[in-house]
Amino acid sequence: MIRSARVRALLALTVIAVSLYIVLTVPVRLGLDLRGGTQIVLQTRSTPTATADREATDRTLEVLRGRIDALGVAEPSLVRSGDDRIIVELPGVRDPKQAAEVLGRTAQLTIHPVTGVAAGQDRTGEPALPDESGRRLRLGEAALTGQQVTDAAARFDQESGAGWHITVDFGGAGRAEWARLTGEAACKPVGDPGRRIAIVLDDKIISSPEVAPSVACGTGITAGSTQITGSFDDAEARELALLVKGGALPVAVETVEQRTVGPTLGAEAIAASTWAAVIGTALTSLFVIAVYRLMGMLAALALLCYGLVSYAALAALGATLTLPGLAGFVLAIGMAVDANVLVFERAREEHAARQRPTPRSAVAAGFRNAFSAIADSNITTLIAAALLFFLASGPVRGFGVTLGIGVLASMVSALLITRVLADHAASRPWLRARPHLSGIATTGPVRDRLLRRDPQLMRRPRRWLAASAVLLALVGAGIGLRGLDLGVEFTGGRLAEYTTGAPVDPDRARAALADAGFPRAVVQSSGEDRLTVRTGALTDAQAAEVTRTVGALGGGADRVRDELIGPSLGEELRRNALIALALALGAQLLYLAARFRWVLGTAAVTALAHDVVILLGVFAWLGKPVDGVFLAALLTVVGYSVNDSVVVFDRIRELRQRHRGSPLRRVANQAILQTLPRTVNTGMGAALILTALAVLGGDSLTDFALALLIGLAVGTWSSVFVAAPVAIELQDRTGGRRRSAG
Repeated sequence: MIRSARVRALLALTVIAVSLYIVLTVPVRLGLDLRGGTQIVLQTRSTPTATADREATDRTLEVLRGRIDALGVAEPSLVRSGDDRIIVELPGVRDPKQAAEVLGRTAQLTIHPVTGVAAGQDRTGEPALPDESGRRLRLGEAALTGQQVTDAAARFDQESGAGWHITVDFGGAGRAEWARLTGEAACKPVGDPGRRIAIVLDDKIISSPEVAPSVACGTGITAGSTQITGSFDDAEARELALLVKGGALPVAVETVEQRTVGPTLGAEAIAASTWAAVIGTALTSLFVIAVYRLMGMLAALALLCYGLVSYAALAALGATLTLPGLAGFVLAIGMAVDANVLVFERAREEHAARQRPTPRSAVAAGFRNAFSAIADSNITTLIAAALLFFLASGPVRGFGVTLGIGVLASMVSALLITRVLADHAASRPWLRARPHLSGIATTGPVRDRLLRRDPQLMRRPRRWLAASAVLLALVGAGIGLRGLDLGVEFTGGRLAEYTTGAPVDPDRARAALADAGFPRAVVQSSGEDRLTVRTGALTDAQAAEVTRTVGALGGGADRVRDELIGPSLGEELRRNALIALALALGAQLLYLAARFRWVLGTAAVTALAHDVVILLGVFAWLGKPVDGVFLAALLTVVGYSVNDSVVVFDRIRELRQRHRGSPLRRVANQAILQTLPRTVNTGMGAALILTALAVLGGDSLTDFALALLIGLAVGTWSSVFVAAPVAIELQDRTGGRRRSAG
């Protein structure tokens, strides 16, 4: 035991030292809303009709979104402006010229059979293009295009020393066509030009490899893949792979404007949000210390280490920190606090159950007994984070990145750093002589009252389900009666740019526009005397009021641009986000079914759906906007809801193994009562952080914190009064089979 404690201590010190070094040497990338970035305005070349322009621009926007994701830019903003323009905002981009070049290239990929070499004045009518060596090759009809490409990646051939190349994979009908094309070329003799395949990008042959002698005539390459070789360096290979994988633009685009823009959140809003986070974390730490005394102090210290580790991981991975991305860290902070609370509550149970236990044995038992609940809740959250990262894009993908980093950091904080500190403190002789100072020698006021009263909450589970059904009907009616107030990200709106007589501080402009009746206006500086205002749909009178307000601040204002803009959360992004979320829920259900059997897994997902509908309904009744920030809050609530249910179900599983003959409703009631102290203490800790964000965070965080507070309350209710009753009812309806629940 002494050896394992020393290994844990050495590992904890290593993690802290490495994290501290990274924080001091590697700056974290801030998103456009916190720091600003590069803005590129692209214009599609005109087509015969305005409708075609709009449709082509929308398709172009989705292709560009894929290229930007492949570039590694987190949380970009892309909106259609008018019928033929796209505004791209890229946070943290160091080389905007290269980004503009990659975004603007049409990248029309085609693959042709080579029919011969053009000599002199070629009159065959077939296109002839120079290859890598300068020879002009005659090409047949294009057999494959970029639409059949499913993947492309840059690779370095270290064994042969051939350098960088690009692997290209074909899918669907493209695999068969590639086999046919290479099979016909393989029938030509070695050295014949007809044995070559020309790969053409934007009317330029970038590679014309000869089919290898090992390929059978008429059979071809059936694997559905090829390599693009050439004299590429690493940057050229990655850029080419990006263009091939991202797909061709439906129409050509040109860069008409490129500039640096200011943050969408002002300095005052960022400072207020920072202070709110600091004060909220301090209040949470004080609460944990008040409840758990010395162990609470150690947990607060571990919480600071969590912040250090997560910040270092964010910087080391080159991820971009934005306001919606902070939602993932809020959830992870709650999970870090929750893990400590779970350990300390189990230690209290161990202390109360045994005669004269030492603080060290109680702490060791607390970590041992709480491990399964901590692991299950974190694994379900990591499943969701991974699927959101790989399948979604934009702010949803950014949320998945920060959530995954935060969850891993919270596990390191709770299971490693807190363990080392708690073991060291619990082994001190002075603490063994004064066990009341440890914070785990008493059962706590919540458990004391429960032990005295022993309420039978699950005696009539249908009553709780009926109450929840009534609540769902009342709150959900808001969605049908009032509808959801979708934000500019979903609906699009209006963008106006002004030149002012004197520089205007964006914070002052935001405040003035809010007073004038435009609280959701997004204001950015776009030059020393330029200001951009993005709002929802405006009437001409409202647009004039915006102009008058800006002019009053800047000694006059001239509107140099006034355009309708499309949604930054486009149709494909929304569809991908919904698919990712659905798959995440399905994966969580499968995991929970494997860990707890299908009854409890289904009950947890039912409680989650209940929480989502409640949150949407409350925002509908309040008339609050459903925007990108709300989407991040909703994902956070989903994670919290599953985490809360997992803790209760983990205790149900443990008690059913201990009391195999007991009915599920009795076991569920006992599990709820035993975990209620953890639920109350964790909820209070999270509520303190969120209340500070709601009160002190300013307009930018008010709705976000409000959504999380609602989700916290509803999630606590559903884990007890929805998930457990649903599990009991499902168990009863399946004939009371013990295995199905347990």
